[in-house]
Amino acid sequence: MEKYDLIVIGSGSGLDVANAAAASDMRVCIIEKGALGGTCLNRGCIPSKIIIHSADVAMTIRRAADFGIHVGNMEVDFAAITTRASRIVDEDSAGIEEALLHHVENPHLVQGEAQFTAEKTLRVGNKTLKADRILIATGARPHVPEIAGLQESGFITSDEALRLQEQPGELIILGGGFIAAELGHFFGALGTRVKVIHRRPLLLRHEDTDIAAKFTEVFRRYHDVSTNVTPVEVRRSGNRIIVTTEDNRTGERREIDGDTLLVATGRVPNTDTLNLGSTGVQVNDAGFVQVDEYLETNTKGIYALGDVVGRYLYKHNANHEAQYAYWNMVLGHRVPVDYSAMPHAVFSYPQVAGVGLTEQQCAAHKIAYSVGHHRYADTGMGSALQEEDGFVKLLVERENGKILGCHIIGPEAATLIQEAVVAMQSGKGTIGNILHPIHVHPALPEVIARAASSLHQH
Repeated sequence: MEKYDLIVIGSGSGLDVANAAAASDMRVCIIEKGALGGTCLNRGCIPSKIIIHSADVAMTIRRAADFGIHVGNMEVDFAAITTRASRIVDEDSAGIEEALLHHVENPHLVQGEAQFTAEKTLRVGNKTLKADRILIATGARPHVPEIAGLQESGFITSDEALRLQEQPGELIILGGGFIAAELGHFFGALGTRVKVIHRRPLLLRHEDTDIAAKFTEVFRRYHDVSTNVTPVEVRRSGNRIIVTTEDNRTGERREIDGDTLLVATGRVPNTDTLNLGSTGVQVNDAGFVQVDEYLETNTKGIYALGDVVGRYLYKHNANHEAQYAYWNMVLGHRVPVDYSAMPHAVFSYPQVAGVGLTEQQCAAHKIAYSVGHHRYADTGMGSALQEEDGFVKLLVERENGKILGCHIIGPEAATLIQEAVVAMQSGKGTIGNILHPIHVHPALPEVIARAASSLHQH
């Protein structure tokens, strides 16, 4: 049996904790059953943003005539796009593996699938490992719903979509969240006919309703979008996949067909293979590990972070939690995780970003709030971009001017949201942090400043 001071299961953000603990003179083991670097590097945000940039370039070319530039026929080398992304992430992952296997003695890498055999004991292959402190950072994987015929259809998930070598001609997407929105944009901008099937009335249903409604409206201009319908059956006929849907209001059934089916219906935690029953670690009904404000489970000395916890399924949140895991597990400082002003972004077309409460949440919590709203088109740079759909929506507590939330749809939303994040975490976090600084004219941040100056009461 090998004994360590700390065992980390998963090499995404868990690797940050492992490296920091090793630098603090702890004997550390990191266990990984797949490619080094975790979901974000290998199957998530890094490869997806690499390929989506190609889609963004394609959209710029498609709109070039609006700005007096006429481009001939655009040719897409689809395999070159996905191969480039795969090469970049594979090289990075291989570099991490090389360092851990051949150049670093601590942390010690053990490759294989981990299973608990006792409260603080793990088995990986024929090895038995033990530590007083264990960090579960195993992430999540694509959720596959139970639909008649789906398993036999030959569907793909985001894992496979990022590495496709042949571009689909007609792609059916099950789901209407951020993965469906981003990959729909990627394939559609490059010429694939995209057909989205979504159970809810609006895409991106977790966004502020005004944002979700506008996104759904714009997305429909470029793609076939069926909302408020439920997929009830999938079958294959030759090289075609046929999805039967049922209207949630009328019960009417219709068939939607394509040559490729992408399932993008959310993610589930990688806890089912860990044999957590041997530890007493509790999970919720969806399988996410339950932790307290310090990221510790109900079993003392066992912590968890990232997607496997399920609080915010973003890489930046996992990195954020990793810092707290180090403080709490290694240094013993017992610092509760600060999740205030946790931003997110959807790299689709149009781009979406948000932070804080939505208007619906403000109303549900009975908060007296004011709303600021401003369109991109009513700023100098927005006019230059001919951006007719984008806007910023700010929510501010009426009594004290504290920023409750900010929601953006339009170009560079993922960058612009940072102004709101910084304002919310600076000083008293009030609207003055946006109103007082001088904004470059004409530049896109003006749209946030003007939203702040347009507040009206609700």
